[in-house]
Amino acid sequence: MSDNQNLLAGQRRALILDEVRRRGGIRVSELTRMLQVSDMTVRRDLDVLARQGALEKVHGGAVPVAEGRTHEPGFEAKSSLELSAKSDIARAAAALATPGSAVALSGGTTTFAVAHQLLEVPDLTIVTNSVRVADVFHHARQAAEGGPAPAHAPTVVLTGGVRTPSDALVGPVADAAIASLHFDVLFLGVHGISVEAGLSTPNLAEAETNRHFIRSARRVVVVADHTKWGTTGLSSFATLDEVDTLVTDSGLPGPDREEIAEHLAELVIAGDGGTPDRPNT
Repeated sequence: MSDNQNLLAGQRRALILDEVRRRGGIRVSELTRMLQVSDMTVRRDLDVLARQGALEKVHGGAVPVAEGRTHEPGFEAKSSLELSAKSDIARAAAALATPGSAVALSGGTTTFAVAHQLLEVPDLTIVTNSVRVADVFHHARQAAEGGPAPAHAPTVVLTGGVRTPSDALVGPVADAAIASLHFDVLFLGVHGISVEAGLSTPNLAEAETNRHFIRSARRVVVVADHTKWGTTGLSSFATLDEVDTLVTDSGLPGPDREEIAEHLAELVIAGDGGTPDRPNT
């Protein structure tokens, strides 16, 4: 990693998190050598990540946060994780959206990445319970002000509801709005996915809102990086049989790909040699 001294702070912190998670902990001295930055820079990065709840500082280094099934990280803490994977997933997922269709996006940092890619798909109607996702389209419209209005600008519907730590809107208001609508495709972010537990989240209210999203969608596309496989949250809200497509990244090991493909109609591996892989279509 000889060129890491030129990394932006966010990229450097993502690398630190990757190392902490992969190795189960790391010392400050190791990070300074690996990243070729000062001891003070590493300690500042660890302070930021610890405040976000992404890791736990210990004497001389950092370790992963001990997360229970009810732990729900905030949006900022999750947004710095698996950035390259989310970018690959977003591009592959957005290719599944048809111009002029009704598209739903749940809350989450991966659906947030998908939203940026959907800006290039014309004439969409976007329904979301994510404040962050709605902001993507709002800011894009603001940026276009002063020039000709884009003919293909999407119509955006924000459901309303009670805000979660991940900036999703949930509860009866959100559920009622979603239940009254019908979507061509749903892009659904998840906390965890497994054969046994299906799709799960640590937030009970968000689980119910996600159930309404799934019932209202003609096609359910789960967008989840490889670290979500094998993770289980407090509440399951769907089985794998209810998922039409899983879009994940090339970090998913081969045996896991084979296991998933046995339970899903379509598995898309994004960023794997530049071409999405569909082993079970």
